[in-house]
Amino acid sequence: MARTTVRPALMTVRPPVGVTSGHVTDPLAPLLELAGVDDAVQSARQAVDAVHRHPTNRKGWPTTAAEASVRAARASAAIDGGDAEIPPDGEVREPVLAGALRVAEALGGMLSTWQRSPLQVLARLHVLAAADLIENPDRLGRPRQDEAVARRLELLAELVTGGTSVPGPVQAAVVHGELLALRAFGPGDGVIARAAARLTMIATGLDPKGLAVPEVAFFRRLGTYQEAAEAFASGTSDGVRQWLLFHCEAIETGAKEAVGIADAAGEAR
Repeated sequence: MARTTVRPALMTVRPPVGVTSGHVTDPLAPLLELAGVDDAVQSARQAVDAVHRHPTNRKGWPTTAAEASVRAARASAAIDGGDAEIPPDGEVREPVLAGALRVAEALGGMLSTWQRSPLQVLARLHVLAAADLIENPDRLGRPRQDEAVARRLELLAELVTGGTSVPGPVQAAVVHGELLALRAFGPGDGVIARAAARLTMIATGLDPKGLAVPEVAFFRRLGTYQEAAEAFASGTSDGVRQWLLFHCEAIETGAKEAVGIADAAGEAR
């Protein structure tokens, strides 16, 4: 999913951030009016809520959340061409998987910073994800020097820090899609985008314990995932709608994966 230009993916379906008729405009609100999106959002939320009500997750959620985090990292690495399996000796040498696992391990401590300074978190995620992929360490944590990229990162940061009140599934999809479209850092961008979406699901209260594993759904339907991401990056209403519907469906599938994790953990007790 290489990019040669930077296009404002959302500007064709929403008004610019700003003030209209004396009221602050929620730049993502129009997305809820796209056909089928509101229903998809509700289905995704209900699926994740059901996971949190699972008997195993009432007290044993730290164990299931840890397993979900590892599965998410493995799937995320595989999407970008890395290994999906951790070696029997536990020593991960493959650089994409190693980076994804470092990111997964660090996410829990990044939540408060993400909510107030998401650009700082994105830089840190790049350091973790791409440490073994970039020869020049000075490039780690630094987005490419492009005015359009910088502006869109700033707009994304505004949304994450309170610039929108749309439900978590939409926020997570937008964060994910925009970061895939921007390819702001280079190596590690895909892992960063999926990790940022995961953080957004946690931060918005959609999945506060990080139990769902939509990354598995992205990997299992890799062609559809790539197609939907390209559609989002096109900036058309239909393209953005396609991505939002796919993303909500992946969250539902990720919730089913989480139920399987909880069932297995419950049987092992």
